[in-house]
Amino acid sequence: MPKIKTNRGAAKRFRMTGTGKIRRNKAFTSHILTSKTTKRKRDLRQASVVSKADEKNIRQLIPYL
Repeated sequence: MPKIKTNRGAAKRFRMTGTGKIRRNKAFTSHILTSKTTKRKRDLRQASVVSKADEKNIRQLIPYL
């Protein structure tokens, strides 16, 4: 059985937690930050867990994560 290629774009965006869930960073943090409130920018810094609906697709993109 051949090895499966990892999607490199997905591999850079997701990482595994200690309990096996997939973590992701939040969007909207790169530019036009002056129009966003301080509280909103602070909340965007925290990584969140991928939703259950998307988890299966992401695991196929990163089989060896």
